[in-house]
Amino acid sequence: MSIRILVAEDEDIMRITVLDHLRDQGWQVDAATNGTEALELAGKGHYDLMISDIRMPGLDGERLLLEVKQLTPRTEVILMTAHGNTESAVKCLKHGAADYILKPFDLDDLTFRVQRLLNIQAIKIRCVSLENCCGQRQPLLGSSAPMQQLLSLVSQITQTDSTVLIQGESGTGKELVAAAIHYESRRADKPYVRVNCAAIPTELLESELFGHEKGAFTGAEQTSIGKFELADQGTILLDEIGEMPLNLQVKLLRVLQEKEIERVGGKAPRPINVRVLCATARNLAEEVKSGNFREDLYYRLQVIPVSVPPLRERQGDISELSHYFLQQFGRERGLMFTLSSEATEALNTYPFPGNVRELKNILERLTVLAPAPKIQLWDLPVEIRGIQEDLTETGESNLAAAVAAAEKKCIRDALKRTNSNRTEAAEILGISRKNLWEKMKQYELKS
Repeated sequence: MSIRILVAEDEDIMRITVLDHLRDQGWQVDAATNGTEALELAGKGHYDLMISDIRMPGLDGERLLLEVKQLTPRTEVILMTAHGNTESAVKCLKHGAADYILKPFDLDDLTFRVQRLLNIQAIKIRCVSLENCCGQRQPLLGSSAPMQQLLSLVSQITQTDSTVLIQGESGTGKELVAAAIHYESRRADKPYVRVNCAAIPTELLESELFGHEKGAFTGAEQTSIGKFELADQGTILLDEIGEMPLNLQVKLLRVLQEKEIERVGGKAPRPINVRVLCATARNLAEEVKSGNFREDLYYRLQVIPVSVPPLRERQGDISELSHYFLQQFGRERGLMFTLSSEATEALNTYPFPGNVRELKNILERLTVLAPAPKIQLWDLPVEIRGIQEDLTETGESNLAAAVAAAEKKCIRDALKRTNSNRTEAAEILGISRKNLWEKMKQYELKS
């Protein structure tokens, strides 16, 4: 993604000189002969930086600054001013300008100021990405065949801008897959913004995604940009996309088709350049059949479908994942944790209905509660250490049947321990309450 700069200057010689010099530095630069023309260009596309003269006929630099900051708040602005107008320049700094330079100026000085602002801007973007991806930059681990297929697919799609739909059970690591796609893509140095559609109240979700104008609704005391604008030039992950209400699905479809968004209370659409990744634990094809999800949006989202396998289908990866998590928690506690062979075998046999998230939670608990750094079979939760005995008693030899029997027992034990409190049982198992309900229905378990 190249840096885009806009120069607004009514004096022909100055405008052409600055334009040619900045282009020689390798930046993509557009020019406007007045403030009105500059504002029109800013409304058509994203600019990382604008350099504007303060004194221009019609729409001057001060008013242009205010309009551009309202339109695209992340665009940095440098003002050019004569010695007698420094008071106006200082006033503009209070209104959001990043810097000003006195005419006549050395072009190398201008280059230094531009580069400094672009560096600061890059740091800010990186901070937004890290904040939104906190805890998700773990490696995608696994040598099993299903995991190797997934890693191969991820490597194929990182260099495209196609929309990706990531599906998989709760706790399988869909967010990690999304982060891997972004950070291996050509947008890696641009924003990565994550939105959990299930965690935001329905009435606030539209404003959260698309932003709002001042006065758009009660409490909207100032203009706010949404997650799509924050992710401009980068990637946005719409997690739990299956929870998005139908009225917003229509607006998301327009964003994907038209490459533009409209703020709540806004009067005109705004162009946007964002790669969209979506994740869900729901079966969207079934949601379409039941009328809970738009068919046209479903096909628009699954340009590239990615399925993340549950841990019970990649049990060969449990030892590798366990070693990684124990090292991670060990560094935090200053200890070196290991598993006994019996504990390892028990973990490898357990079906993990809560998938990788459940494995991680169990190991974190063990590093806190186990009496010694070497974790033994008896240190494991009862639902795990009892699996082997139960499988022996039932005589199950078929892997799928054995896993189903073990999973059924885990759920039954969790319900028994919580007096049939589904919320608490789901928490113990590391799965959502909805996921627990579906598994109880599958195994014909009564609460």
